[in-house]
Amino acid sequence: MIRNRVVLNDETLRFLKRKIIIPLIGTIFIMSASMVNAQKYVFYLHGAILEGENPQAKGDIFEKYRYNDILNSFRTAGFEVVSEIRPSDATITGYARKVADQMQKLIQNGAPAGNITVVGGSKGALIAMYVSTYMKNRDINYVFLAACNAANFQSNPDLRFYGNILSIYESSDDIGETCSRFKERSKEAIHHYKEIELSTGMGHQFLWKPLPEWINPSIAWANGKYD
Repeated sequence: MIRNRVVLNDETLRFLKRKIIIPLIGTIFIMSASMVNAQKYVFYLHGAILEGENPQAKGDIFEKYRYNDILNSFRTAGFEVVSEIRPSDATITGYARKVADQMQKLIQNGAPAGNITVVGGSKGALIAMYVSTYMKNRDINYVFLAACNAANFQSNPDLRFYGNILSIYESSDDIGETCSRFKERSKEAIHHYKEIELSTGMGHQFLWKPLPEWINPSIAWANGKYD
């Protein structure tokens, strides 16, 4: 598992002599507060199939689930990407609280909430839904890929969507469906909402690759293009 940290400094302190060190999954970087204000972040949460895997290994699963290609798609678009391979014992709510804490620290250190986007696929999307529930911030952007279904709706009655919500699901997928029921349960807390149904014929595995059909709308959403 990758365990890195982000180092942020207070703009009012000169020459980076004093630094605020914040544990955070993702790449190590050093920023002034003004840079934090301008930077846009994507927290990417992968599907359950990658949990416990070694990201350095060149195994079959990483060839099928193009994790690094997905991250690089967001990096190429100008985002600071925060992500890791979750441990095999990661729980949905426990990991969601971890991500929410990290996001809250970014906001406290100058990052505008509207510059933060959480993109989750399958189990990662369910985690992202709980991040939204815990953050209760109407300005943060979320992209949920293929996690809404009747079972998740019934077994997670405490889920409430907050923020700008983009739901993307595949018509040939037997797991992910429309998020309309979740939307109705959360409508007072949703700022912007959009839903896209794809027809790639790839079933649930459409989210394993950085397909333009979902990557491009996700990037647009993260850039505040809600139309």
